[in-house]
Amino acid sequence: MKRAFKMLISVIGFTLLITLGMTVMNSDEASAYNWTRTLQEGSSGTDVRELQIRVAGWAADSPTKTYLVVDGHFGAATKAAVKRFQRAYGLVADGIVGTATQAKLNSLESSTGTKNFTYSEFYSGDGQVFNGGRVSATTVKENVRRQMYKLEAVRVKIGNKPIVVNSGFRSIAFNDSLSNSHPNSQHTYGVAADIKAPGVSLNTVLNATRSSGFSGSYNGGTYIHVDSGIEYPYGAQFWYWP
Repeated sequence: MKRAFKMLISVIGFTLLITLGMTVMNSDEASAYNWTRTLQEGSSGTDVRELQIRVAGWAADSPTKTYLVVDGHFGAATKAAVKRFQRAYGLVADGIVGTATQAKLNSLESSTGTKNFTYSEFYSGDGQVFNGGRVSATTVKENVRRQMYKLEAVRVKIGNKPIVVNSGFRSIAFNDSLSNSHPNSQHTYGVAADIKAPGVSLNTVLNATRSSGFSGSYNGGTYIHVDSGIEYPYGAQFWYWP
């Protein structure tokens, strides 16, 4: 009787382990973007658009205003950004997005944001999360996601050093409560952030952001401001590039 009971417990335990393993595996699979084909120059579609979002931080080799247009069309600029991404992550830099590159792109994903950044780091400082801005919370979240992929590139370019987000999205009320804030700040759309990297000079961070697809960037004295305002049709905009 005792032997039969022990065997039953063992079977139940084994079954639970298998079930748990399948749940974790399915969860991981569900969080990975489903690339269904090899992408290369000339390709077009929603998968190309997703690719462009993920390699937008590799838009340039030097600190310029260059940014990658996210339009779903795989042109020369997208190919160049893919090559830079591939070189940075030790892949064959051929500009072709096959299984190895797709796997690396997916390794930067997370259900809470990206590999090194979480949505909560960008929540409005007044507890409104992504609500109360000039666009919907859903739009803010997507804008923040696009920012995070650019910041992943910045992180690599400064030597894989952690980046701290001092200020991300701001509700209109919170933005208006701050001194010297612009009334139509890009923070209220979720397309701006103030960042720093402990142990890394602000100028080093600044130069890295300027080759990472941000259309606005400046040294705020204790932080670096970045934004992608020029990419968005949000009316009278404000961004600064000294």
